[in-house]
Amino acid sequence: MASVRSRVWQDGKQIADDFPFEEISDYLARADTLTWVDLTDPDHELLLGLADELSLDPLAVEDAIERVERPKALRYASHTFFTVYATVCVDEPAAAQDRGDGIPVRLELHKISAFVLPNGLVTVHNDGFDVDGLLERWQDNADLLRYGVGTLVHGLLDSVVDSHFETVQVLDDTIEGLEDGLFDDRAVAAHVQRSTYQVRKELVQLRRVVLPMREVVNGVLRHRHEAGAAAELDASYDDLYDHVLRVTEWTESLRDMVTAMFETNLSLQDSRLNNVMKKLTGWAAIIAVPTAVTGYFGQNVPYPGFGKWWGFLLSVGVIVGIGSTLYVVFKRKNWI
Repeated sequence: MASVRSRVWQDGKQIADDFPFEEISDYLARADTLTWVDLTDPDHELLLGLADELSLDPLAVEDAIERVERPKALRYASHTFFTVYATVCVDEPAAAQDRGDGIPVRLELHKISAFVLPNGLVTVHNDGFDVDGLLERWQDNADLLRYGVGTLVHGLLDSVVDSHFETVQVLDDTIEGLEDGLFDDRAVAAHVQRSTYQVRKELVQLRRVVLPMREVVNGVLRHRHEAGAAAELDASYDDLYDHVLRVTEWTESLRDMVTAMFETNLSLQDSRLNNVMKKLTGWAAIIAVPTAVTGYFGQNVPYPGFGKWWGFLLSVGVIVGIGSTLYVVFKRKNWI
């Protein structure tokens, strides 16, 4: 269900919240205030109404309505528009089992679109995004709100990048768990393969929303400089860009790691199969000895010890001697 939240600050202090929808344009037109408007799961009519009231670009509005859109930052005549994705890795074994992948990790993507106006920020997202956490982040840095809308944008992007870090950490821990069981002979090969493939697929999804973040942050920085924004937030944005680079490198590293692990698992399976074949071959050679000896002594022709008790002992001795010799040879070669 669609919902609207709003808040207004003046000189870093909150002066209004959840005001009527009709007053949005009035607050955004004031140069001495900082306004934030949040739309959760808005319908097309609600968003178009707000777009008409604030003169938002129709193309940006369509991008905000689309369920799936590539992360990007665009500059329009009256505002800057960007789309990003917050991520959540949910640890729910029951839910994972329902999907049939056998691994208790599920990646969730929450699209967030934002319209950056001279004196305010309008955010559009689905119900899964943690808005309360974003408000707490802004409140913890209330002294920076006097520097304008750049503070709100930084807090939003920083929250998104932090969610990427948390997701990568969960996937990293999952990969480490799979690595621990990779050389365990008791591990089920099918489970390891399925789990590795699932993590690899989640990393591909994460990579699609993490890599474009560099372009988004660069675009926001470029538009800030063009608008002549206050330089007090430059250090914060530089730190944000550094975090984006770190999470990108971490994601690429995990992607290479899980690919190597997948290939290593296949190599280990081939090695285990070779060991099994060597053992089968060794035991087959040992079993072939009594078969050959008894078959030879079972011929209906006279042979040494034919019809004598020592002939039986001779055949048994030959079987035990040759079989034991083969066993020792194969054991030294680690074939059995």
